[in-house]
Amino acid sequence: MNPPSTPDFPTSPALRPFADTSLHAIVAGFVAMMTGYTSSLVLMFQAGRAAHLTDAQISSWIWALSIGMALTTIGLSLRYRAPIVIAWSTPGAALLISSLPHAAYPEAIGAFIVCAVLLTVVGLTGWFDTLMKKIPAGIAAALLAGILFEIGIEIFRAAQYQTTLVLIMFAVYLVVKRAAPRYAIVTTLVAGTAAAGALGLLDFSHFHVALAKPVFTMPSFSLAAAISIGIPLFVVAMASQNVPGIAVLRADGYTTPSAPLIATTGLASLVLAPFGSHGINLAAITAAICTGPEAHEDRSKRYTAALWCGVFYLIAGIFGATIAALFAALPKALVVSVAALALFGSIMGGLTNAMQDVKQREAALVTFMVTASGLTLLSVGSAFWGLVAGVVTQIVLNAGRR
Repeated sequence: MNPPSTPDFPTSPALRPFADTSLHAIVAGFVAMMTGYTSSLVLMFQAGRAAHLTDAQISSWIWALSIGMALTTIGLSLRYRAPIVIAWSTPGAALLISSLPHAAYPEAIGAFIVCAVLLTVVGLTGWFDTLMKKIPAGIAAALLAGILFEIGIEIFRAAQYQTTLVLIMFAVYLVVKRAAPRYAIVTTLVAGTAAAGALGLLDFSHFHVALAKPVFTMPSFSLAAAISIGIPLFVVAMASQNVPGIAVLRADGYTTPSAPLIATTGLASLVLAPFGSHGINLAAITAAICTGPEAHEDRSKRYTAALWCGVFYLIAGIFGATIAALFAALPKALVVSVAALALFGSIMGGLTNAMQDVKQREAALVTFMVTASGLTLLSVGSAFWGLVAGVVTQIVLNAGRR
């Protein structure tokens, strides 16, 4: 008689994410979430205050974005087994600081819905996939490196005002990177937090536990709000978030189709707009933390880092006010330094791939320089203009040549 067979848990589809995950993936997911929140959460508070929104409306805004990002990040990453990270539109939040005070809040909600409908249509039609396939690989890699470069150098800017803390973190990173590379980021995070505590840089005086509550606002549609808020949000989301977001995935070897990703974020934005969500879309900088080698040495298992990022998004959404207070307790130098170190591998990979093809090398250099410059024209960020400059350079220098 043959012995009874035992279930093969690691290969079970339902349990595969647990088998594939690792400590590095968990840390990468946490760092990605922390980077996204600390880099732009203040923008939403600023926009909300400028528009005279109540604390409940601002809390609902953060809740809606967080829940949308959590569910889409987890769902899409499981569906495609790729590290697909969704984020709110940081340039969009910056745009709202100046535009939101000039529209009634219900009209702004209506404009958010207009933007979400446009994103959904773009995703469902599939023309974005056609566009992305025409972008040369070297330019896509240079775009990734340029996007991440500004975050990468933040650690050295932080050294100007928190020299001791940054030097301790950098020294720990170098030592552990040589001795045990896979544990470099998590060790640096722990050491940085301990050093910040020893230096008296942790401030928990304003920390409190509070649950976020959704607040529904009936939308009102106006042409003025659609033109001044809805359409600019759409352009910014596509140019500054979705284009570089796909470029990050492509640069790290993921060929996931972009159409369903954009359609999904558009539909989620549509559902959550009445609760304050100004729109969610593909992440670029935070995605690179999960797509790079620091997240997992096996590319096929890096999707688990995005899953953990989604889990932390969900926690942040439920405890929105608490998370904001927790991040406020950490020194900015610690946050930007950990994010920068986590992106070193992705920056190196982007630069290496950008310079491989001699025929694309100059166009890739132009893409990198324009993107890294932080150039903003017509309220559109440098990622879009870097892509445009690189493609134009490539066409002028190489069109018609063998």
